[in-house]
Amino acid sequence: MSVRHAVITAGTKGLGKKVTEKLLKEGYSVTVNYRTDEKAKKVLEKEWEIHENKVQFVKGDVQNKEDLSLLKEEAMKRFGRIDILILNAGPYIFERKALADYEEEEWEQMINGNLNSAFHMMRQVIPIMRKQQFGRIITYGFQGVDHSPGWLYRAAFAASKTGLASLTKSVAIEEASNGITANMICPGEILGEMKENDIEKAREAKDDKTPVGRSGTGEDIARTVLFLIDDNADMLTGSIVEVTGGLDVLHKHRS
Repeated sequence: MSVRHAVITAGTKGLGKKVTEKLLKEGYSVTVNYRTDEKAKKVLEKEWEIHENKVQFVKGDVQNKEDLSLLKEEAMKRFGRIDILILNAGPYIFERKALADYEEEEWEQMINGNLNSAFHMMRQVIPIMRKQQFGRIITYGFQGVDHSPGWLYRAAFAASKTGLASLTKSVAIEEASNGITANMICPGEILGEMKENDIEKAREAKDDKTPVGRSGTGEDIARTVLFLIDDNADMLTGSIVEVTGGLDVLHKHRS
């Protein structure tokens, strides 16, 4: 069997960087999408030089369906297959505000970046996975997303991710007979440098807010991804996997 090939969006920074790093170390080849940061790409080209035969970088905005098509085409041109699709990219508005205070552009950015982009990318990749009779699709959500909760001052983001959760589950049912699984990972509060850090590093600093006693890290998400994409993980599909350390992320801010 050929080396499994993964395509990951926004794979040069934050959680995406840590997931990509873990995939390469575990022997996967990876096509990494990035939006604009050429400096970050150049740093990683040097840092991952040992893996240069297994990694390529493709520039593009996930809100642009032509860029998504190019991402698929470049992956197939270089590696001839797409076994894993990790939809790591997804815009987020950090300012807390009510739905009625959103600009139209902000709403459209949330829906296009988090939901429409998933539709366009899945539509590109699923036919390839069907031919292979193997595929693993990973999306990202938030705590409680499978119950369609209201999220105070995060209405647009919550609506896009709730739609994505339903889409993920629908694809899981539709494609199960084709050897394709689809699951959603819901990271907890993983902030700043912890997005690219290891579990060992997090254990050095106690976190009283999180019941397990430490912050979440990029490694936690990467380990979860690796578990779900394993060849023998085919019984896990249509699942929403929360990686929160027991922290109530959704209701941390109530006003």
